[in-house]
Amino acid sequence: MKNRSSNDSRGLNNAGHLETCDIPRDRYRVFLQDVADAFFETTIQGDFTFFNDALCRIFGYPREEIEHQNFRRFMDSANAEYAFKSFNNMFDTGKGVNNILWEISRKDGKTRIIEINANLLEDTSGAKVGFQGIARDVTDKVNAERALKISEKKTQEQYMASRRAEQRYRSFLEFLPVPVFVFNMDGTVFYLNPAFEKTFGWTLAELKGKQISFVPDDQKDKTRLGIQQLLENKRIYGFETQRLTKDGKLLNIVLDGAIFYDKNNQPAGQIVTLHDVTKENRVSRINQALFRIAQALYEFRGLDERLQFIAKEVKELINSSGSMVILVDHKTDEFFFREAAFENEITGKKIKEIRFPLDKGVAGEVYRTGKPMIVNDTSNSPYFFKQVDDQADMQTHSMLDVPIHIEDRMIGVLCIVNKRGGTFDQTDVDLVSAIANMVALPIENARINEALGNSYENVKTLNRAKDRVIHHLSHELKTPVSVLSASLNLLKKKYQGPDADGLSKILDRAERNLDRILDMQYKIEDILGKRDYRSHRMLSTLLDACQDELEAMVADEMGSERFTDRLRHRIDTLFGPRNMTTEEIEPGSFLSRLFESLRPRFAHRSFDIETRFDPTEAILIPPEVLTKIAVGLIRNAIENTPDGGRIIISLTQGSKGPKFIVQDFGVGISEENQRLIFENYFTAYETSQYASKKPY
Repeated sequence: MKNRSSNDSRGLNNAGHLETCDIPRDRYRVFLQDVADAFFETTIQGDFTFFNDALCRIFGYPREEIEHQNFRRFMDSANAEYAFKSFNNMFDTGKGVNNILWEISRKDGKTRIIEINANLLEDTSGAKVGFQGIARDVTDKVNAERALKISEKKTQEQYMASRRAEQRYRSFLEFLPVPVFVFNMDGTVFYLNPAFEKTFGWTLAELKGKQISFVPDDQKDKTRLGIQQLLENKRIYGFETQRLTKDGKLLNIVLDGAIFYDKNNQPAGQIVTLHDVTKENRVSRINQALFRIAQALYEFRGLDERLQFIAKEVKELINSSGSMVILVDHKTDEFFFREAAFENEITGKKIKEIRFPLDKGVAGEVYRTGKPMIVNDTSNSPYFFKQVDDQADMQTHSMLDVPIHIEDRMIGVLCIVNKRGGTFDQTDVDLVSAIANMVALPIENARINEALGNSYENVKTLNRAKDRVIHHLSHELKTPVSVLSASLNLLKKKYQGPDADGLSKILDRAERNLDRILDMQYKIEDILGKRDYRSHRMLSTLLDACQDELEAMVADEMGSERFTDRLRHRIDTLFGPRNMTTEEIEPGSFLSRLFESLRPRFAHRSFDIETRFDPTEAILIPPEVLTKIAVGLIRNAIENTPDGGRIIISLTQGSKGPKFIVQDFGVGISEENQRLIFENYFTAYETSQYASKKPY
């Protein structure tokens, strides 16, 4: 190897410019022998004249069976022809080749795939004397690439995008395609190659003679163990770790290293190569996440469970502090946070209670344009809507919003906030957009399914309410009709005046129509299956007991006016519409007097009742209406509060006028019936089943 010293020095000078850093020649040899990649030189004809141990390991032959052998011996005819054309083209053009793949045949008969980076080798006079290059065993990598071709289309597209990105990245590197740095035994930097400068951002002038502070805090213990392993074994391969760039970006690194020695065979320093596998790992995580999301989406039938799964997956995939699914409420023209995933669960709960207009915030701009938006500094963004942060008690420094589309309609926004270890970029946009497109239809299907479920429940609730209303009205109608029918019979029997025949016909006609109403009521009860014979017996008993009083009333009503007119007047008085006059009323004194007048009605009850009637502005309202409102609310509270309970009655001045509140602490109204509480004729009968059962 002595006669190779000049070539060794020249080759390494072409590859990495180490000569300018005054690295001893022995250090080059240690580096070439100990790194994982194979270094080689051939003649113009392709005969191997120099190579390191890594080439022997890859080819599977001992050194003596490779030296001075032509490259054709180690590959079949097709690959040999391809290799010849590559080197011939390099000879003709003088340009090196990068990342070309060859298949070689090992001594054990196995076929391996190697990746070649090579340059034309010239002597000091400029004459073309051979080729020099690096070979890397990429068999596993190529086989993995081939296996990925049969995976789903999305995975393949992501992989090919990563591969193209990797190739574009490598095209900017010099001959040595990986970052390399050399440092002394005290940990100070002695050399950085251009690839390191490009990858990590520091230049040799900045770091020479200094230590590199690019080990993250959570990797320091692992790094110390790696250094200990390197010192004990003199070399280290495939050490997985993370390192920081000059601008704070976190990279996933596979590290190979070796100890080199001085002329006295004493450790002089360490040579380390750093393979940046961040993109490969990211692609792998993306593919796994997309596959996992695609598989799991239809396992969650409920909308909230589905959205919670999506938000959590996106948060972990992007490595952010929070992820939210913002949906559009077209009825109110608002955004609302249907689901959110945050490290702080309280923040997630608060943000789900927030709504904001469709034209506000970054989400509003995304909704308007239909395009994704990156905001890496919210303090300088005109679209950032700080009110959301204030209401959720959170701080958003950066955010990425991506639209969720269904055909030509936008149903929401996928929002990620506060990315760790860097800023949002186009890669994040592409990834989140792919997820948004994947989940859009399942989200819409879940929304439709939820709406149908709610509609079905509402129909069932309304149907039950309808039955209760019909039954209630039927029962309420039967009582006065029965009383009127009985009264007419009494009148018919008792009246013996001069116009008895004419009056009898009128009473018969009235009785027939009352019987028709009663018959309709009974039919309704039969249809509903809720006919109450106890009420019939009770009312019959009451009518029998009140016979004398009814006869007295008939006698009292007989006067100078016609009986039918007097009877019609009495019915109009009791049941007919009334003319009410609006008055200016001071609510405090009016309600106070009304409440005192009502006290005797519930004096027999035992519960605490608190009143507060503050002075308020006057209102214009008929006294009868205000009385009915107040009495109805107070009566409801008393009837539905058991003994020992509590009622609070208050009158205060509100922003839009006086506010009258009657608050009881009874059993309340079921959630199902709360939606119908303001419907006409609705009564929460389930609640009344648990009421005090004591009269007002």
